[in-house]
Amino acid sequence: MKHLFFFLLLIINAAAFSQNKRAMRAFMQQTPSSVNAIPYGNNPKAGHHVQANDAKIYYEVYGKGKPLLVLHGGIVGSTYEMAQFIDSLAKTYQVIAISTRGHGKSEMGSGIPSYERKAEDVNTIIQAVTKDSVLVLGFSDGAYTAYFLAASHPDKVKKLIAIGAGEWKQGWRTFDNSRKSLFRLDSLYFNQQLALMPQPERFDEWLLSVNQYYNAINIGKQILGRIQCPVLVMAGEKDQNAPLKTVIAAYEMMPKAQLSIIPNAPHPVFLTNFPAVWASMLPFLEQ
Repeated sequence: MKHLFFFLLLIINAAAFSQNKRAMRAFMQQTPSSVNAIPYGNNPKAGHHVQANDAKIYYEVYGKGKPLLVLHGGIVGSTYEMAQFIDSLAKTYQVIAISTRGHGKSEMGSGIPSYERKAEDVNTIIQAVTKDSVLVLGFSDGAYTAYFLAASHPDKVKKLIAIGAGEWKQGWRTFDNSRKSLFRLDSLYFNQQLALMPQPERFDEWLLSVNQYYNAINIGKQILGRIQCPVLVMAGEKDQNAPLKTVIAAYEMMPKAQLSIIPNAPHPVFLTNFPAVWASMLPFLEQ
């Protein structure tokens, strides 16, 4: 009976998603996407898979130039939420946009989806795409993954832009995400994501493992102090997920960090004030 339920759910999700395959949406997106918008995260013209240990990880490549990785947020995050960045950066960089494990068309793998594991996934993709070191842009969960990547593989990261990712002390928040709570927030988005997932029947299992990991982790000087590349630490002044004091603390722990705070902006600062974010990050990239 359980397998029949998942089978029916897949049919419903696929039917809803196939009505307009190009009409991707980000979490809590207020207006429909343009029919001409590139379907980042579900674009067969640019998509690739790589075997990274126990999971196939999906990524897309756009543009030409110096390689630049783009890493989206966690749980409710997607490659499509980074569309403005990819649109803008692909004009002058080779943009490598990764769907991290458990998101979009990437498999979940086995065990806890830790930042160490996701950093190794990213490193595998770097090796598959380029022999060069890379620039990295990460938001929220993607920024934490980037911190671990830069700490573990300093030869692979030239510069890092970390948006919405401060010091993380165990227990400062309680993570109890469930299918019910997430679908209540944006069922259209999660129906879309389930239709993309290669293992949608494992969604609840994956949420539980992510909750457990987030509730137990500490991220402080042990990781951040090891990052030797230049880092632009950026956040919205009113970021509820990475409060200002935690962002400043992270900035102070890294030896080559710069700080950019966008006034009166929330966690997804680039979705509310992209021009300010772009104006802040462009000089850093060009230095």
